[in-house]
Amino acid sequence: MLVLLPPSEGKASSGRGAPLKPESLSLPGLAEAREAVLTELVELCSGDEDKAREVLGLSEGLRGEVAKNAELRTAGARPAGEIYTGVLYDALGLASLDPAAKRRAARSLLVFSGLWGAVRVTDRIPSYRCSMGVKLPGLGALGAHWRTPMASVLPEAAGDGLVLDLRSAAYAAAWKPKGEVAGRTATVRVLHAPTRKVVSHFNKATKGRIVRSLLSAGAAPGSPAELVEALRDLGYVVEAAAPAKAGQTWSLDVLVDEVH
Repeated sequence: MLVLLPPSEGKASSGRGAPLKPESLSLPGLAEAREAVLTELVELCSGDEDKAREVLGLSEGLRGEVAKNAELRTAGARPAGEIYTGVLYDALGLASLDPAAKRRAARSLLVFSGLWGAVRVTDRIPSYRCSMGVKLPGLGALGAHWRTPMASVLPEAAGDGLVLDLRSAAYAAAWKPKGEVAGRTATVRVLHAPTRKVVSHFNKATKGRIVRSLLSAGAAPGSPAELVEALRDLGYVVEAAAPAKAGQTWSLDVLVDEVH
């Protein structure tokens, strides 16, 4: 099973670890595209601060993020699972998983990123600020920048197993499963059962809990249909819609009564 996650806007500090080693990151087929984004981002943030803030969509209160980006090549690096914070990652609680579940997380979780494309939670990265919605002056829109390298790298990473896609729309734009891979991909919405509406906070929190539940239980569904059964066995209320035609993904709605 490969689980696709969005990153978090807020991130933990880099700390004092050894700096980034780009060649050590997973998915080496993304290396050239990563270097292109990293080079332009560092250059942008080392120059006119106001221009960098405008490009990155940062408020005055986030001015310090520009300086952080300027030092990406020398800043300390930590496992991505420690860098990403926020509602989904708090609910996922990687640090408190048992050793077996942590090993499963290292194998199955893939975090999408405007800067790195996608990384494993064990990949060591510095803290940064660069969303997938950014349009860099030289490279253009990052969602489009990542599509070509992702198209060759991600199917290989998915192998022949289930793909559980929990990404937000901006990050889903970087890679859309196609063909045979799409048929074994499940996208998930979390709906407030009484209203059947998506509420952002508990949508993220529930997705984090879903991943934690699967990892902790050692569940290994091999298909979207098996995922539905696994989630129901774990106590989730799930409505599933199989693809209407080839090349489409499964759609899963997880219904939650309480907003928390």
